[in-house]
Amino acid sequence: MAGEVFILGGAQTDFARNIDREGGGIFDLFRDVCEEAFAATGIEPKEVETAHVGNFVGELFAGQGQLGGFFGHVHPDLAGIPASRHEAACASGSIAALAAAAEIEAGRYGLALVLGVELMRNVPGQQAAEYLGAAAWAGREAQGARYLWPHMFARVAEEYEERYGLDRAHLRAISANNFANAKRNPLSQTRGWTIGEEQLGEDDAHNPLIEGSLRKSDCGQVTDGAAAIFLASAEVAESVAQRRGVPLESIPRIKGWGHRTAPLLYDTKIASSKDQPFVFPNVNQAMMDALRRAEMADIYGCDGVEVHDCFSITEYMAIDHFGITKAGESWRAIEDGTIALAGKLPVNPSGGLIGLGHPVGATGVRMLLDSWRQVTGNAGDYQVEGARNFATFNVGGSATTAVSFVVGV
Repeated sequence: MAGEVFILGGAQTDFARNIDREGGGIFDLFRDVCEEAFAATGIEPKEVETAHVGNFVGELFAGQGQLGGFFGHVHPDLAGIPASRHEAACASGSIAALAAAAEIEAGRYGLALVLGVELMRNVPGQQAAEYLGAAAWAGREAQGARYLWPHMFARVAEEYEERYGLDRAHLRAISANNFANAKRNPLSQTRGWTIGEEQLGEDDAHNPLIEGSLRKSDCGQVTDGAAAIFLASAEVAESVAQRRGVPLESIPRIKGWGHRTAPLLYDTKIASSKDQPFVFPNVNQAMMDALRRAEMADIYGCDGVEVHDCFSITEYMAIDHFGITKAGESWRAIEDGTIALAGKLPVNPSGGLIGLGHPVGATGVRMLLDSWRQVTGNAGDYQVEGARNFATFNVGGSATTAVSFVVGV
C-alpha cells in the first residue's frame, strides 16, 4: 500500500450562509470548517503535518491573501506546519488536493489537511462577475459581455448546437435534477427555494435570460462556503482505522486522478478540437487518466459522479466526455434516466453547483468529500445505494484546467 492516499473524512459549511450578513469574513468560513472537520473525524490538530488551501480570488472578494497563515489562528497546534495556497480558478480545490496527495505519495508527510474556501456574497452581482472574470484572459476575451462566464458557456452551448444539435429541454432537465437532489441535501444553498416549472421554463419574467441562450436556472450559484478533508498515508490511515475500530479496507482511498491544462483562450481550445470527437479533449483526457489509474475500463466502473455544473451545459458536456454516452449524445443519458439519483449512473446526487452551491475555491474539495460520503454510506437522503466507487470532475475557466478523481473502497 506504499504510495496510496486515503481520505479520512471531513466537513463542509452550510452553503446557504451569507457570511457578510452574519458580520463575518473569510476567516470565519476557514475556522468553522476546520473545527467541524476535526470534530467529525476525531483527528486532533497536533496530528496534522501539512496543509493546503484552494482559493481563487480571496484578494478580490475579501482583500485577503496568504491564507495558509490562517491555520495557526484556528488552533495553536497548527502554527508552524507547512501550508500552501493553490489557484486554478474553479478547480483550485482539486489542485490543492493533488498537491497534498503528491506530498503523501512522496513520503514527505503522513497526514494532510486540505481546505477549500471562497467568500463571494459580500459584493453586488455585477462586481462578483467581474472578479470571477479573472479566470479568462483579461482584456482579450468576452469584452462585450456583461456577465463573462455565462457568456463563455453560452458559447459552449452554441458549439454543441453547431456540432451535434442541442435541445434546451435537456438542459432544463439537468437543472431540474440538480435542484431536486439539492432538496435532499441539508447543506445545500437552494434546499429552501421554490423551484417549479415556471422557474425552469422559457418565460423571461420567471426565468430571465442571462447571456446567449442560458437562463437563470442554467447557472450555478454564487456561494459563501468552505470544505475540508484529511488525506493520509497508509500508515496513518491504519492507525486511524484501529482507533475507530474498523478495518483499513473500509477507509476510502484515491484510486485514480487526472489533471490536464489547455491553453487559456477559449477560441484556441475550440479551434484545436474542430476535427476531434470531443469539444474539450483535455477534459476527456483528464477523466480517462483518472479511470485508467483506477484500473477501470470505463466510467461505469463507478457508482456515481460529482461533476462541475457551473452551468447546465457544463454538465451536459461532462456526460459525454466521461463516456457515459458517445460524443454529442449526452441527451440519451438524460432521457433514459441514467443520471437520475436512482439511475444507472447518478450525476450530482449532492445537487451539484446549481443546487448545492459553488463557493469557487471549495468546490473541488467538496466533491471529494461528497465522494467519501457516498462510498462510506454517509450521504444521508442523497445516498446512492451500494456505492463503492465515485468519480469527480472539476473545471477551471473555459475548461482550461480539468481535474478528475476516482474515490473508492
